[in-house]
Amino acid sequence: MKPSNQFTDKELLLLNSPLGLYTLLKNKKVNPRKTLEELNYLTTLKEKQQELIKLHNWVIEQNQKIVVLFEGRDAAGKTGAIRRITEHINPRHYRIFALNVPTKDERKQWFFQRYINRLPKPGEIVFFDRSWYNRAVVEPVNNFCTKKEYDVFMSQVNDFENMLIQSNTHLVKLYFSISKPEQESRFEEIKKNPLKRWKITPLDEKAQLLWDDYTKYKKKMFEATNTEIAPWHIIDANKKSTARLQAISHILEKIPYQNPKNKRVS
Repeated sequence: MKPSNQFTDKELLLLNSPLGLYTLLKNKKVNPRKTLEELNYLTTLKEKQQELIKLHNWVIEQNQKIVVLFEGRDAAGKTGAIRRITEHINPRHYRIFALNVPTKDERKQWFFQRYINRLPKPGEIVFFDRSWYNRAVVEPVNNFCTKKEYDVFMSQVNDFENMLIQSNTHLVKLYFSISKPEQESRFEEIKKNPLKRWKITPLDEKAQLLWDDYTKYKKKMFEATNTEIAPWHIIDANKKSTARLQAISHILEKIPYQNPKNKRVS
């Protein structure tokens, strides 16, 4: 193993690039090894984002419809991943939904109706930052729904997703999985940052106390809804950069976009 102070020509070239120098010097403590790790992430991210543009162009040109669900515990990095995925694609042809508490009228409707109203039109991608699966985990854990409402949802959700897919909608289900210590660490980091403190909600405050309850319902969700036609893809999200790359890679692999002139980025 080479000493930490020795670098290959390729690594030196990367460190001496404008992006490399900016990344190296933006922190008070200069750490070339950590900088290289970040540069490799940024380089790979850029390549995958370029491939996402090709996928999105295919969606627009071929009038395709895509729904991507982002699920996971609080502070798992769902919103950050969506931000990286949508950073360079055409803003006129995608939408992001992080739905709030249902309105009075929505509470009286069929549960899935508020989501149906936000499904993609042809040539569009819709990203749900938490989705109808709130009823599978968050709502029963926090007593936001009755047992009957939970049971009805669980009996209908697979049929609902089958109908979506049979109606020519591509469905991708991502679950961002983090450990209990990692969640606690992220909450502490958010609380210390005055620019991020607003993100902490009453549900976040109880998340650690209710960890085992979330685990119980999460397992039940996977057992019942990890179907052949609409499987879950579980991402180890303890490291945000790796999780973001995994999420993009899975979307690129899952969607059969046509790209005859260029190879996909693996």
